Amino acid sequence: MTKQFAPDVLICGAGAAGLTLAIDLARRGVSFRLIEKQDGPFQGSRGKGIQPRTLEIFEDLGIVDRIVAAGGLYPPQRKYRDDGSFIASEMAEHTAPPPAEPYNMALIIPQFLTEAVMRERLLGLGGRVEFGCELVGLEQDEDGVTARLSGGAGEETLRVHYLIGADGGRSFVRHELGIGFQGKTLGVRAVVADVILSGLDRTAWHRFNDGAMDRQISLCPLAGTELFQLQAPVPLEGEVDLSAEGLSMMVAERTARNDIRIQSVHWASAYQMNARLADRYRDGRAFLIGDAAHIHPPTGGQGLNTSVQDAYNLGWKLAAAIGGASATLLDSYERERRPVAATMLGLSTDLLEAAKRGDMRRGREVQQLDIGYRGSPLALELSGHIAGPFAGARAPDAPLRGAAGQPIRLFGLLRGTHWTLLGYQVNRGAVSARTGLHIHCIGPNAELVDESEHFRAAYTVSPGDWVLVRPDGYIAAFVNSQQIDRLTHFLAEQGLPEPASARP
Repeated sequence: MTKQFAPDVLICGAGAAGLTLAIDLARRGVSFRLIEKQDGPFQGSRGKGIQPRTLEIFEDLGIVDRIVAAGGLYPPQRKYRDDGSFIASEMAEHTAPPPAEPYNMALIIPQFLTEAVMRERLLGLGGRVEFGCELVGLEQDEDGVTARLSGGAGEETLRVHYLIGADGGRSFVRHELGIGFQGKTLGVRAVVADVILSGLDRTAWHRFNDGAMDRQISLCPLAGTELFQLQAPVPLEGEVDLSAEGLSMMVAERTARNDIRIQSVHWASAYQMNARLADRYRDGRAFLIGDAAHIHPPTGGQGLNTSVQDAYNLGWKLAAAIGGASATLLDSYERERRPVAATMLGLSTDLLEAAKRGDMRRGREVQQLDIGYRGSPLALELSGHIAGPFAGARAPDAPLRGAAGQPIRLFGLLRGTHWTLLGYQVNRGAVSARTGLHIHCIGPNAELVDESEHFRAAYTVSPGDWVLVRPDGYIAAFVNSQQIDRLTHFLAEQGLPEPASARP
């Protein structure tokens, strides 16, 4: 058994959550290993919906344009009647995005394409996935985690500062830590399959027998591929024939059509729907993200998105703790993310019940733009403003103009690994520059001009207000010009101390 020089972080599981965390750590210069027990990448479409908030995260990670180019908008749906006629409707209203929310439509892209884009981005940052390597044991103490790995080269042991379980619903990490996974089986079993078929056009999501659980079936074209995703509830017991012939028979029986033929099956799975939530997200120096922390029905397109956002929340905190910030910063991960997952489980379960009745409608609640962390220890609210976003809320985008005349998006200023401090008609010298903090001033004689007043409207600021934005795009603090000392103290608590040269 060999002993290897340890990285800072070991990530177990290279799905969307593990890849997001690896990308974030790589761009921050944190050393890690990303292992995946499967011999190669996941090949299914399973998490095919990308919500607007996740697109904002993908913009920050440098992959949004690749993701959008590889996918497409949800097609209109056709609900077929027994006589073969259908009712056509849009999955969501198509409207121009407002300045504060640049991505207001969900994207459809099969999960295997999303993860392929993420792996390429990770490779460009100097990281990679180690396939065919799995965690087989772990022990931890106050200083770190000792992990035992098994792979093609045999068994090895390494020592890391932190271990991350991104290893799915049957998480080995969660099991080894003895963390409970409370919840229930929902009494629904379903088939999901990626198929090549003939007999249906690719301009719509075809739905048959909505409201009849024994006969429902839907066939959705997967943007960026030649595939359709087949979804259908099936009996709780018994074998399901997932071959092309077996699925063709299911389609014929449930659609009463013999012109739709499954020609080949790219990937297929029959699974029981569950709603479960880990009792806790942290055990010492080990953390759970993604499906290792929560599983739920696929209704509403919440799963992959919630998993990506778990990793995005944790990544900058791990980097800060490794860089010397107080380890208590990591306590905020569970406090912020576990309530989000609990709400998401409720939403997905409610949408499942609606789907059983054939009247599922997706509104703004699935877009995840309104998720926030009000009451978090990382939310400082002092300015007294009574309207607009609160400390802990998602930071809105806004179009601005630079003093040199060029248009600038606020999201462009937030992009990266830093904290951002925005001052609205302020004295710039009131806050000292410090490592890891970008300061931008907005006003008639400042570096940035709010010509259309979109920034003022989005943030509901008054002259003299300062807005501090966290590295993950959430508002950390609202303060006014009389509260600079409290802001300075708050920054120091987050590992951003005032430089010695600036102190009296």
